Amino acid sequence: MKDIVRTQTGVRIESRLLKVLKALANELEISLGDLIEGIVLHAFEGKAPFSPTTLKQIKALKGVYGLDLTAKDAHKLRESGDE
Repeated sequence: MKDIVRTQTGVRIESRLLKVLKALANELEISLGDLIEGIVLHAFEGKAPFSPTTLKQIKALKGVYGLDLTAKDAHKLRESGDE
């Protein structure tokens, strides 16, 4: 294990996406922060962060929470009311 320092941060994130992430972290029995760190560290190395089994869990959770966003939507999102 490596010793690290964590910083509390306030990050704004799409509501349904957050629900899916929280539910997935719960199913994997890890914290939301650990899940996000893992996703980012995998992405930084160009590696897929999820197994086929976990991807099935994510698909099901997306259905539960009505998350219809995809990677194609990244960087094209705007909040309701923004012009």
